[in-house]
Amino acid sequence: MAPEKESNGLENYAFAIDGRFCDLEKDGEGSDLSEEDDKNKLAYCVTDIPPWYLCIILGIQHCLTAFGGIIAIPLILSQGLCLQHDSLTQGHLISTIFFVSGVCTLLQVTFGIRLPILQGGTFTLLAPSMAMLSMPEWTCPAWTQNASLVNTTSPEYVEVWQSRMRALQGSIMVGSLFQVLVGFSGLIGLFMRFIGPLTIAPTISLIGLSLYDSAGMNAGNHWGISTMTTALIILFSQYLRHIPVPFPTYSKTKKLHTSKIYIFQILPVLLGITLSWLICYIFTISDVLPSQPEQYGYLARTDLKGDVIVQAPWFRFPYPGQWGLPTVSLAGVVGILAGVISSMIESVGDYHACARLSGAPPPPKHAINRGIGIEGLGCLLAGAWGTGNGTTSYSENVGALGITKVGSRMVIVAGGVLLIIMGLFGKIGAIFTTIPTPVVGGMFLVMFGVISAAGVSNLQYADMNSSRNIFIFGFSMFSGLVIPNWIFKNPDAIATGVVELDQLLQVLLTTSMFVGGFFGFFLDNTIPGTKRERGIIAWNKIHLDDSSNTLESSEVYNLPFGISSCLSSYTWVRYVPFLPLNAPSSQDKPGVDSLDTRKQPGKPEPSHIIRSVAL
Repeated sequence: MAPEKESNGLENYAFAIDGRFCDLEKDGEGSDLSEEDDKNKLAYCVTDIPPWYLCIILGIQHCLTAFGGIIAIPLILSQGLCLQHDSLTQGHLISTIFFVSGVCTLLQVTFGIRLPILQGGTFTLLAPSMAMLSMPEWTCPAWTQNASLVNTTSPEYVEVWQSRMRALQGSIMVGSLFQVLVGFSGLIGLFMRFIGPLTIAPTISLIGLSLYDSAGMNAGNHWGISTMTTALIILFSQYLRHIPVPFPTYSKTKKLHTSKIYIFQILPVLLGITLSWLICYIFTISDVLPSQPEQYGYLARTDLKGDVIVQAPWFRFPYPGQWGLPTVSLAGVVGILAGVISSMIESVGDYHACARLSGAPPPPKHAINRGIGIEGLGCLLAGAWGTGNGTTSYSENVGALGITKVGSRMVIVAGGVLLIIMGLFGKIGAIFTTIPTPVVGGMFLVMFGVISAAGVSNLQYADMNSSRNIFIFGFSMFSGLVIPNWIFKNPDAIATGVVELDQLLQVLLTTSMFVGGFFGFFLDNTIPGTKRERGIIAWNKIHLDDSSNTLESSEVYNLPFGISSCLSSYTWVRYVPFLPLNAPSSQDKPGVDSLDTRKQPGKPEPSHIIRSVAL
């Protein structure tokens, strides 16, 4: 899951207009567009092929935009895996999640939903993972919390963190099979009938709220630095987002000239972290920050992990089972299932938002089923590779689509390849582990707050003037905070006599998103209320809209490499939920690119697009 979802993308970027941005059939009907519509019109739609250099430049931007969410997950997991003082292994985890995110992105764009949407780590699996690692049997030994006692190369320490990682891997792999089943069987439509905004809102909000301890612990290492980081991110993302910055640009027509881009709107988190990181470095070399470990503010220094970059290998190929053979526990699997269900429901909303902003028709059911199934396959791969997390659709790149006016999926293909390349170079992951913990804490303060607010934003579909809905949401939220907090403080309270059942209840009842989501689901489906009052009508209109089997839809969502044309002669295809129905498609005609993309004739010089990623 990405921190910001559909509503955020539309709110934060003033680029949405009614209808699609550009028609897939270029028949001259757009000649009467108003000046404002022409300004908002996409330069490249989902099936277009921009120049190769533009694909690379914009692909880099998409990677940078998603960095905040991708990097945050291994840094948080390292606390539960007893890796706080093993920066080299943290770098390996970051490299692995880069690599797997790139592979899953290519799978999704090529065989999944086929929209320009990036894949990356998900916060919905983070909460149940941390709940699982907080169980008494997985609690980190006291000596692993002391940096002076940790020998990162000792077999004892390696077994401590790898045993926890293997248990997490097995749970994620088994839980992801459920998502694969739901996606490729078409059951996602059945789930959407019973899960509405009053279930999703507390579930997502509690993801952010349950991580307050991690944010506070990191930020508390130096509140001055963390406050500065938070202030910079807020300054860039909210106050300066509409202020353009001039950058030099070159084109064949205008030669060398300056163009204005909204750099603060594109990369606020990355700019905030980088600037704070630089200030910490200046404070370190000038001895402003204390040099003694016992002094407050010592962890804000940038030279604490300097040897990690030297120790990290230049090239490291992540492979399945690199931490050993995964193990499976019932408690872990059930906890992961709660996160998987939340991720699936949110991804459906991401698909519709991304389709609208990339000039594509609304995704048909077979494409949504295929997208959810491929996401489940991505979680399976992430578990096998050992990221400690799964994958989901990222919607941060939706903002980049609106800024650059490039909705081509070839750009995301380039981004996926770049993520794979970064995952292969070990020193790139090691660099990110040197970010001071107060800087990370400042980023968490903003990121987790946005996640919580993104969950609450789902209530816009429900009637919040209804006392029924107010009760359901309030009770679900409060229970999701009270019950896990009490279980954490009284871990021995659950004693049924069956060890497996105790572990299952321990994980579920300490996972805030499960507790809140369960009460929201149960109460919303049992307390009498109209569908309009519950928000089901508006919710289904947004998330269950199905496009007709048109030429435009088949151009975008049919399978690549001529697979759809090969299957079109078989009648059994109509009974397979993830395959497109038989329909004429330009994709089935010879001469169409293997990735089902085409280059538009007469496209203008793309220098005006390059200027938006000149930095």
